[in-house]
Amino acid sequence: MNKQKTYRPQFLLLIAVVIICFFVNISLGSVNIPIKSVFESLFGAIENSTWEVIINRVRLPKALTAILVGSGLGISGLLMQTLFRNPLAGPFVLGISSGASLGVAIVILGSGLFGGFFATALVSKWSIIIAASLGSFLVLLAVLAVSNKVRDTMAILIIGLMFGSITAAVVSVLSYFSSAEQLQQYIFWGFGSLGNLSWDELLIFFGIYLVGIVLSIASIKGLNSLLLGDNYAKSLGLNLKQSRLIIILATSLIAGTITAFAGPIAFIGLAIPHLTRQIFKTSNHKILMPAVFLFGAIVMLICDSIAQIPGSDYTLPINAITALVGAPVVIWLLVRQRQMMF
Repeated sequence: MNKQKTYRPQFLLLIAVVIICFFVNISLGSVNIPIKSVFESLFGAIENSTWEVIINRVRLPKALTAILVGSGLGISGLLMQTLFRNPLAGPFVLGISSGASLGVAIVILGSGLFGGFFATALVSKWSIIIAASLGSFLVLLAVLAVSNKVRDTMAILIIGLMFGSITAAVVSVLSYFSSAEQLQQYIFWGFGSLGNLSWDELLIFFGIYLVGIVLSIASIKGLNSLLLGDNYAKSLGLNLKQSRLIIILATSLIAGTITAFAGPIAFIGLAIPHLTRQIFKTSNHKILMPAVFLFGAIVMLICDSIAQIPGSDYTLPINAITALVGAPVVIWLLVRQRQMMF
């Protein structure tokens, strides 16, 4: 309880920053809308009907998507780094993103095999989301099957990387036989996007995301025990196989859903847990998990605000911004601290 009281000011500050970034993100874009008008639109009504449509139909869903994506990837990365006790582990280390990419590649790059009208009908927004979800789910089933047979956690990590290599090879073959237009569409999907979701799609996204978050919270005790080693965790009465399955399932649900709805977004899942550990100086997941949630949301909102290029009609790929903005910050923190908290 004392630790929680100690960190209360930091959490209050982070919550305030999330709120500020949320409203700034909604106000910025090709049409700059005053923050006062954003407040009026969200909590009442504004006179400018055009601004109200922009806020409620475009920018508000996008800002909420940014919060879900940033927090989800951050928590997924934290789970994987703790499970494998590897600072280079990320949310996509199990091949979840590769499975989603393969599903999308089959729909976009393989659609030419069907030709004509059917190919055009096959490549739609929902078909891409469903294909990415199925690809992630199939890889998840494979990883869960392997985790039941293999006792060594590092073996699961290596097998996940092998799944990624296999799917990447299949995507390469499909790319070789695809047209320039199909390749362009697949590349654009790979850039990642936060602004393509309607309210109905966002609701489905949030429902699956919430299940993954609940599983993550349920695994906090197991995560803290795993930090002390498998043998010590067993001595505490932890069921290693069950805890490992819950952690893998939670990561797969969150990361797979994010990839399906927003595309493969890099950096956030790998870097945010490190950034949080450097600032909070703790390995207790009761503190780390909500902190990672907030940090991930803040970083994603900031990156999305930069990607919009305020005052311009252009929008940069969110994948490029997350790496260009975030990586130097993490490098600077690690160099300044001279050691990595884990």
